[in-house]
Amino acid sequence: MNEILTKADFYFGPRYRKSPFFEATRRAGCKAWGIYNHMYIPNYYDDPIEEYRALTEDVTLWDVSVERIVEITGPDASEFTNRLTPRDLTKCAVGQGKYVLITAEDGGIVNEPVLLRIGENRWWLALSDSDAGLWARGYAVGCGLDVTVREPEIYPVQVQGPKSAQVMTALFGEEVTKIRYYWTMETDLDGIPVVISRTGWSAEVGFEIYLRDPGRGEELWDRIMEAGAPHRIRPIAPSQIRRIEAGIFRYGADMTIENNPFEIMGLERLVEDQSADYIGKDALMRIGAEGVSRKLVGVVLDGEDRIPACPDIAPVYRDGEEIGTVTVIVWSPRLARNIGYVWVPIELAGPGNALEVTTLSGTAPGKTAAVPFVDPRKSVPSQDLVA
Repeated sequence: MNEILTKADFYFGPRYRKSPFFEATRRAGCKAWGIYNHMYIPNYYDDPIEEYRALTEDVTLWDVSVERIVEITGPDASEFTNRLTPRDLTKCAVGQGKYVLITAEDGGIVNEPVLLRIGENRWWLALSDSDAGLWARGYAVGCGLDVTVREPEIYPVQVQGPKSAQVMTALFGEEVTKIRYYWTMETDLDGIPVVISRTGWSAEVGFEIYLRDPGRGEELWDRIMEAGAPHRIRPIAPSQIRRIEAGIFRYGADMTIENNPFEIMGLERLVEDQSADYIGKDALMRIGAEGVSRKLVGVVLDGEDRIPACPDIAPVYRDGEEIGTVTVIVWSPRLARNIGYVWVPIELAGPGNALEVTTLSGTAPGKTAAVPFVDPRKSVPSQDLVA
């Protein structure tokens, strides 16, 4: 487990928002919450290893309403959205989604949301933990384009795991199995309006259900749990173990606005060659040509014993000299190893370089590694589904 839990009272007040599923998560036994995009997010129901097994063997339900939706509409919505990201959105069809970066003028990463094109001139950004909605509103003020940027009352949950297709089929019919990876479908569940996408933070087979009527949150939650009961569904927190196995990064911990895509292993692919202008293009073209001095890569610690990881960013050493930092370490049951992410000088970014990583019990030897650690081609979440 990569976070330290201590016994303490948690004060719920009006400063942070509760999701439409909040009371349902309490009934389900959530024991600890965090703050993400100014909302409460479930962080802990049970031992993370047990939650991981439920995710990889059966099916799980996550309250991820904290993925606040920024909606961009208007005659110039497509051009405006394309200016926010180095991905080429002229290749994004209506109904399609993409993992994108929102970049600053110096190439720094403002956010790394999932983008969904809901309509011809309607785009959704499902945010990571930063105020990218304010960033988009600020840019809209002086850009000269006819757009409206707002945060509508839309709240997602995730249904993730190898049995998720059976649960979703029970709820929405066989049409849901025809949704391709990173595509969407608009529908309703007995009048509960939703958008469904084949996306998730687990790299397992999974779906996100975007609730469009917050007054029916508990009803939707209970319907999902009822449909999932034959498949041993259980609510869990977003799985840190599974996301690290899959090479998924967490904004604010693994990277911030101080980092650019070329510094994060695998994210350079999101800076696409295109004629259109976008915020940070000049800086990113220069950085890409000049190269970077450090990189965030994977690390595998030696030995098969589960190591208690530090709860905060900690030093990484080579031959006794501090050369970088570790952002996260978790125990992977699948790999029977402690794995995580480390910042290292670019000359050490390749796999197999020896390091000493700080843990709660001292330093532990390990080696740099490529990410993802598991299923690099995403063959599991992108597989064809059957009812």
